[in-house]
Amino acid sequence: MATRRFHAADDSALSDLYGDFAEKDLQPLWELTGLLTHTPKPKAVPYRWRGKELRELGERAGDLVPVEGGGDRRVLALANPGLGGAPYATATLWGAVQYLGPGETAPAHRHTPAALRFVLEGEGVWTLVDGDPLHMAAGDLILTPSWTWHEHHNPGADPMTWFDALDLPLVEALDAVFFEPGREPAASNNTVVRSASESRYGGGPGLLPGGQPSEAPAHSPLLRYQWADTDRALSGQFTDQSSEAADTGHAYVRFADPTSGRDVMPTMRCEMHRYLPGHTAPGVRRAGSSLIAVFRGAGVVILDGTAHHITPGDLVAVPSWTWVTYIAEEPLDLFTVSDAPVLEALGLRREHGTADPSQITPSA
Repeated sequence: MATRRFHAADDSALSDLYGDFAEKDLQPLWELTGLLTHTPKPKAVPYRWRGKELRELGERAGDLVPVEGGGDRRVLALANPGLGGAPYATATLWGAVQYLGPGETAPAHRHTPAALRFVLEGEGVWTLVDGDPLHMAAGDLILTPSWTWHEHHNPGADPMTWFDALDLPLVEALDAVFFEPGREPAASNNTVVRSASESRYGGGPGLLPGGQPSEAPAHSPLLRYQWADTDRALSGQFTDQSSEAADTGHAYVRFADPTSGRDVMPTMRCEMHRYLPGHTAPGVRRAGSSLIAVFRGAGVVILDGTAHHITPGDLVAVPSWTWVTYIAEEPLDLFTVSDAPVLEALGLRREHGTADPSQITPSA
C-alpha cells in the first residue's frame, strides 16, 4: 500500500514526481509543515478529574464488575480529552484509580511498563512484588518496577482506592510492551508488617546493608516509601529556618533510590510537595509531562491561566510546556509523578518561569 499523497503541483512533471514519491513511501520535506515547532505542541490538554467523582464511580464499579471481569484489575484509566479517546493521561504517562473491595484479590501479572501506586486513603491492602509483601496505607508510595510480578490483596472489611501511574504510553511508543499473566495468587492472610525491601533499605538516611550486589537494578530496591517518613521530611524543612521552605511556604522531597540517589524509576520521577496558605508558588512550565494527585488539603491549581479548585483525591494532568502554579487555601500536600528522568537522560529537559498571574479564568 503506497503512502497517501498529500501534495499537488500545477507542473505536470512535478506532479508526477510527487506521485512517484507516494508510490515509493516517501515524503518531500520541503512540503511538510509542523514537524519542527518553536515550542512543544502537545495533543494532551491540562485537565482535572474530581476525586469525589472518581471515588463514586469506583464504588459503583465495585458493585457491578468483579475483579475477574475487569481484566484482573478494577481500574478506571484517565483518558485525556486531547488524546482522541486513548486511555492515557498524557502522551507519556498512564494515570488511573484502582478500587479493590473487601476480601478481593487482583491476581499476579507482570509487564515491561513500570508502575507505581500512591495510596489516596485507607489501609489494609498489601501488594506482593516478586514475593515481597508490601503493606499499603494512606500516603504510602509503592513501586512495582518493570517486569516484576505483582498482585494485590485486600483481606480487610473495607474497600481501598489508590492512584496508579505507569510509563505505558512511553513504552508503547518504543514498541517495547510485553505482558505475562501470573500464577495462582498467594494466600491473602499476610501479617508481615515490614517487607524485605524495607528491612534491607529502609533503615534510615545513610544506612545501607553490607554486601551490596555489584550490578544494582535500574530501579530503587526500596519498594515502599512510608507516609510517616515523607511527612517528617516535609515538616522538617519548615522548622529549619535556614531552608528555603521557611521563606517560600513550599517544601518538597524527591523519592530516591537509597543506594544511588537516582530517581526511583529510570522513566518516572516522584515527588511530594507541601504548600502553606498565604504563599503563591511562582508559575513555571517544563518540557515533559506530569500527573498530580491531591493527598490532603485544598487550594487552586492554575493551568495555562485557568484556575481549578482542588481537593483530596483530585487528579490533574499537566502536559508538556503548560504553565502551572498553586495557591493553597489550607496546608496542601500534592504527590507528583513526571517523565523528567527520560528528558534529562536525553538532554531535552527545559524549564521556564514565571507565568503572568493577571490572565486567570476559573474552570467549570
